[in-house]
Amino acid sequence: MKDITKTMKIGIVSDEISSDFVEAMKYASIWEVSIIELRLLKSGRIPNVEKEDIEEVRRYLRRGDTRVTALSPGIFKHPLSKLSELEEELSFALPRTIEMAKALGASLIIVFGFQRERDEPESHYDVAVSVLRRAAALAERAGLKLAVENEPGFWCDTGTNTRKIIEDVGSPVLGANWDPANAYGTAETPYPDGYRAIKDKIFNVHVKDTRQGSHVQCVPVGDGVLDWEGQIRAIVQDMVVSHVTIETHCLPLIENSQRNVETLRRMIRDAGADHTMK
Repeated sequence: MKDITKTMKIGIVSDEISSDFVEAMKYASIWEVSIIELRLLKSGRIPNVEKEDIEEVRRYLRRGDTRVTALSPGIFKHPLSKLSELEEELSFALPRTIEMAKALGASLIIVFGFQRERDEPESHYDVAVSVLRRAAALAERAGLKLAVENEPGFWCDTGTNTRKIIEDVGSPVLGANWDPANAYGTAETPYPDGYRAIKDKIFNVHVKDTRQGSHVQCVPVGDGVLDWEGQIRAIVQDMVVSHVTIETHCLPLIENSQRNVETLRRMIRDAGADHTMK
């Protein structure tokens, strides 16, 4: 029987182990995880990090057994009313992230979908589309892709709403960073409903679990309310991505990240076995 873990791999956000990249890679190597996303390093969040931190990552990558797939600068988390902050991110943070991504061989940048304000006019939706269209144009010129991550309380919160904004932007380099835990508590069940709405727009998947909402409390995968067994089975069957990325979000990080790796490997193997038997 074919081992599905050879084709559906597991990645991890490095600071979900440690903000010290070398320390994080020590554990990732032991767990046989070689796909990494970068968000936080010792000196701060991408792209506002010291040059020495990036050089440390580059030195490690020269070993050839690890690759960085995505960078997450945390941009577009502001409400759309804060246009000056959004303009600064378009003019400085995103271009700097693009430079770092190219230097590290990463093909994807993760952004967010704008925090919604109380009684915000629906006309602001057009502003969201405009900002993401400009961001996508920057990425496309650089030969990179953008993935907008759904987040509770944002214009991009559910699978359905995230899909709509991606379609209205109309760029081939803009897709979704699908995070089922971040969709929990919205008007849409993350799996199967949210996933079915967004699946053909997915560029990247984040894996974490929760009992009360991702902004309240996260728990090890399988201990929360999300149907990760079903979600992983669907991802394996549909092959929308070639890897999924762990975003542990619960302490102690090292122990729970290792547990998540083991749980996710088992789920992928089980999903592969189910798919083979069909």
